[in-house]
Amino acid sequence: MFTRIDHVGIAVRDLDKAITWYETTFGLTVTATETNEEQGVREAMLLVADAAPGGSYVQLLEPIRADSPVGKFLGRNGEGVHHIGYGVNDVEKALAAIAEQGVRLVDKRPRHGSMGASIAFLHPKDTGGVLTELVQAVKH
Repeated sequence: MFTRIDHVGIAVRDLDKAITWYETTFGLTVTATETNEEQGVREAMLLVADAAPGGSYVQLLEPIRADSPVGKFLGRNGEGVHHIGYGVNDVEKALAAIAEQGVRLVDKRPRHGSMGASIAFLHPKDTGGVLTELVQAVKH
């Protein structure tokens, strides 16, 4: 079902500072930045590797509201790994197959994600404590 590890989402307090650190320390390159009002974050996607069937990224997430999911996460846990995103060919089919296995869905249907992707989250209580995101990337 999973085609690759699409990204690792990391909660940060200062997006610009974190971008500079990842660029300087690891040589990563920002490929996209955006503000996602619905999810309450400013985010940056930094390319780790560009290989078929799609790249892998570090996604840096800075909350724009304290009551957003990432804002609440930072309040409880501080900066660090927030979630892992797995690539899928068809997010709707993947959601249906996973739901059939008894895994609770945070999103019953896909929504807008980074770089135009179609995404959906799975409940961490059913995925070993790891917030898991399904990512159907835009075909180029």
